[in-house]
Amino acid sequence: MPNDYLDFEEPIGALENKIQELQSSDETQGEDLKKEISKLNESIIKLTEQIYKNLNVWQCVQVARHPQRPHFIDLVDKICTNFDELHGDRHYGDDKALIGGLAQIGDHRLVLIGHEKGRSTDDKIKRNFGMSQPEGYRKAGRLMKLAEQFNLPVVTLVDTPGAYPGIDSEERGQSEAIANNLLLMSSLRTPLLVNIIGEGGSGGALAIAVGDHISMMKYATYSVASPEACASIVWRDAEKASDAAEAMLMDAESILKLKLIDEIIDEPLGGAHRNPDQAALMLKKSIIDNLDNLRTKPISSLLETRYKRLMSYGHK
Repeated sequence: MPNDYLDFEEPIGALENKIQELQSSDETQGEDLKKEISKLNESIIKLTEQIYKNLNVWQCVQVARHPQRPHFIDLVDKICTNFDELHGDRHYGDDKALIGGLAQIGDHRLVLIGHEKGRSTDDKIKRNFGMSQPEGYRKAGRLMKLAEQFNLPVVTLVDTPGAYPGIDSEERGQSEAIANNLLLMSSLRTPLLVNIIGEGGSGGALAIAVGDHISMMKYATYSVASPEACASIVWRDAEKASDAAEAMLMDAESILKLKLIDEIIDEPLGGAHRNPDQAALMLKKSIIDNLDNLRTKPISSLLETRYKRLMSYGHK
């Protein structure tokens, strides 16, 4: 698949295009071609390191939204030995923007829940661009209760711009569905492991993001609202989204300093979209290590620590 380059990645794209031109050219052959390509590859690595070492918050937002960044379905195929999707909230229907089911990662059997944005235009419409409706959160809550019943840990993969704000969602109780999940997760008697893999937007993210350990991929974002929504509210101008992103401190490093997460999961050079397989391995290792750790702790201890975490938010 050809790479889609963000505006600040265009110098990398120029070098990679040069390599493609050399490989398709009849003018340069043999050792000369290999040497030239090797030099260009070294330049690409150095340039990518330099660019990604100095990303600002708005650029992190762009990476988190990259069209080739691995989504829930991509990661499930790479990190799970088995995954059996379960459908429906038993009240209204089956939301396609939020997927959940029984899974196995390494030696751990668990319930896996996460947002899915979709790839093609038709799939994005089917998945509602990763913006879940109330039945999605009620489905997630149902699966969490199932996990508790069978002593299975819950692992979530968060990647959403936010909960769907449409009238039909409000009519079916969007805020109530999110609030019920927050209440449920705060007292769920099984380990909860949260992983923010892309966009962690608003209550749509938080509805599956209360946990005993919260991890965040290096170029993911986590915020109370999207930068565009914040800019529209504060400045009445969505074009100031980059200013809003900087003000909200929504990148992983800032969120870790605020003690809202416990861990930053590293990504391949240039972001997960440049090497999805390696990104999946990094995520899988983090999940297994954290589940190994959580499994050693009694539920009473997890619940106490979870409560203290929730009560600590907002304190210096």
